[in-house]
Amino acid sequence: MKLNALAAAVAFFAAVPLSTAGTARADGFRLTSPDIAEGKPLAEAQVFSGFGCTGGNTSPALSWSGAPAGTKSFVVTAYDPDAPTGSGWWHWVAFDLPASTSGLARGAGTAGGMPAGTVQARNDYGKAGFGGACPPPGAPHRYIFKVTALKVEKLGVDADASAALIGFMTNANALGSATITATYGR
Repeated sequence: MKLNALAAAVAFFAAVPLSTAGTARADGFRLTSPDIAEGKPLAEAQVFSGFGCTGGNTSPALSWSGAPAGTKSFVVTAYDPDAPTGSGWWHWVAFDLPASTSGLARGAGTAGGMPAGTVQARNDYGKAGFGGACPPPGAPHRYIFKVTALKVEKLGVDADASAALIGFMTNANALGSATITATYGR
């Protein structure tokens, strides 16, 4: 963790009224995918291989358009807010994607193919890159795939930063975001 990044984030929020802090929705900013769909179950390809699950553990193809003016980089995340951890479960955290990026190929978060300069942080399985869905048996969980446009070229943290710190810095520098929320249960 870079302490100066944390200090900058704290200074930012001290100077910004709470009503304007956080990630904004940008009109016209859209996230689409041939592999996942809003409100629909994930395919076995996006299910983890381990922890009792036997999926393909492949990150979905994602495409985005209509990024806000002034976008200098992107962050891509996949998050399960329903995980019984008290803090959800981070399945994918990739940041410093160049502003020229408008999508990721299927498998880019697992088999390589991320744009040059992109950093993939540890997911909550403890590995860099994408880790698929694997909720405990019971009610289906939600999986929020999100792309956030940033006003900075570099987020200012390294690959060892926690998902919470990356999220904090993302929200401090966000111009807008777009999401797809899929489901999965077993």
